Amino acid sequence: CGTEEETRLQRLLENVWSCMVLVLGQDELTNVRNVERLKRDLRSCFSLIDQLLEEKQGYLGNLTHCADSLLPSSSILLQEAVDGFAQAADSEFGCLVVHGRIATATEEWWRQLVPQEIVLLSALIRTLSASGSASCDYPVFLPQFSPTVAHRLLRFQLLPGADVCVLCGSTPSLHKAETELVGRFWLPLVETLRNCLALGDRCLPGSISLRPDVLALLLINRETRRSVSCLQNSSHHPPILSKARCWELLKLFYTFSISRYFTQEERTQRDITEDFLLGFSHQPQQCYLVTEECKCYALQTPQHQLYLLVMPSVPTFALGTLATQTLSDIVAPTGF
Repeated sequence: CGTEEETRLQRLLENVWSCMVLVLGQDELTNVRNVERLKRDLRSCFSLIDQLLEEKQGYLGNLTHCADSLLPSSSILLQEAVDGFAQAADSEFGCLVVHGRIATATEEWWRQLVPQEIVLLSALIRTLSASGSASCDYPVFLPQFSPTVAHRLLRFQLLPGADVCVLCGSTPSLHKAETELVGRFWLPLVETLRNCLALGDRCLPGSISLRPDVLALLLINRETRRSVSCLQNSSHHPPILSKARCWELLKLFYTFSISRYFTQEERTQRDITEDFLLGFSHQPQQCYLVTEECKCYALQTPQHQLYLLVMPSVPTFALGTLATQTLSDIVAPTGF
């Protein structure tokens, strides 16, 4: 499928370029004064680019250009802590990252940073967190917001798997933020953070129950460009599909849908004139695929896109009802 592969490669190329800008700055890449020095400097991008190429299971932001998110049940408490921590650090940009996904962030983080920057910052935070350091002070250039002037990314590990980050200027020092601010705002919330970590890869509050025939889902908020994605443990032994295969099929179905049916986002980036797309006089709102491994269904509303993998035994005529109910079951209690 040439169109799907073209979409995937286009986004990969955009991500790799933006990754190099994030780490080195646009000036270093466009005004090369010393090629050998640039080659050495580019090594600092390798671990981040490797992460983009590996496409680790569970993180779809590299493909969707939507921020991989997690929906905690104690969102108000965590939001207040992030807002207060960022303000105390003289910053308007702060976020809490749990299991590599954004649990909550300040208003300006969502409003001023473009989705691709948030996706790349999340990937960078995962890379820094995997290094094992308790904290770090890392210079970053934001490809759209500030491609030539570096900001400082301060990252602090609150618990294994939970990091808080701020983008700031010359103040505060890493030491001051670590010794004076981290404990003040986050020690009272240790149990709340543990509960958040307990969500694991599910990304949804425990109060939300999915239909047992749902194998995997990707839900995108088209307005905020945030997404949640998860697999559901199968009651079948052995499972109908492995976890790795579920993630692979979910990504393939997403790429298939946006390159052939839900094409508005793609058309804003490049002109698509394939005959298949020109044959529609309207904008499709739903699509589905039936395969030997599973059934796939996508639903689009003005605010959301939902992509489902379900068991092959689900009647095809029931897919639309199942998708609509699943969307309501998630959005109604969380406001996502």
